[in-house]
Amino acid sequence: MNIPLTPPQPAEAVDAASRRYREPVPLAGWNPVLASLLDHRSVRAYRPDPLAPGTVETLVAAASSAPTSSNIQAWSVVAVTDPDRRDRLAEIAGGQEHIRQAPLILVWIADLARAEAVADTAGVTLQGLDYTETFLLAAIDAALAAQNALIAAESLGLGTVYIGALRNDPKAVAELLNLPRRAAAVFGLVVGHPDRKVETAVKPRLPQQAVLHHETYSTAPLAEAIARHDRATEAFRAEQSLPPQSWSALLVDRLRDVAALKGRHKLRQTLERLGFILG
Repeated sequence: MNIPLTPPQPAEAVDAASRRYREPVPLAGWNPVLASLLDHRSVRAYRPDPLAPGTVETLVAAASSAPTSSNIQAWSVVAVTDPDRRDRLAEIAGGQEHIRQAPLILVWIADLARAEAVADTAGVTLQGLDYTETFLLAAIDAALAAQNALIAAESLGLGTVYIGALRNDPKAVAELLNLPRRAAAVFGLVVGHPDRKVETAVKPRLPQQAVLHHETYSTAPLAEAIARHDRATEAFRAEQSLPPQSWSALLVDRLRDVAALKGRHKLRQTLERLGFILG
């Protein structure tokens, strides 16, 4: 069941929501920020042109403006422009060519090394570092910072795509980037000038009835909402000349077995070797 549009929406808002969901969704207002957010798409083809001076600093300023748990700021980012180093990151990520094409990949770090260094200077031991909660805090801080950087990059007309496949081998990434103990790459973010000859499109997302719950969680609308999203995904893939596949089939393929995780099923052991204690 679609959500009724009351009151009438601006035409641009209706079009943007329809591209994102393949169905109407009521929006409370419309402005350039919402337009940019709803128009997000992953870019996997780039021109090699260098970024303007100050771009990295601008993106990090946006990242630093993101919320952070208890103001601990448990993240860092490594800006990688060296072609050889980007080539190695592309190999770790399964040969993703856009890492080689774009002039920049930002590698986002869950960083507890800095907190430990502060404690060492003060001559104290931080027992709170040795818990899963604290690693999760750092990973979330990194994600919040990275998303701010992505939004900033897109506002500058740049293309972006996240690279979760750096978690295929966090130890190799740590060695390549000289990460200290208690610091681990959680994902990368490619940034560059999109190759406009390669078209991109807004990918459909799950209907709000599948993800939005009021007051308490409800599974009642889930089956029907997923069925709609499967149809929307199949239509999108046909438009993009991609092999036919529903969203449900994609999800099952991605999580069906350990092999689909591409080595990430050993992530806990790897993190422990990098100095994290997940108590």
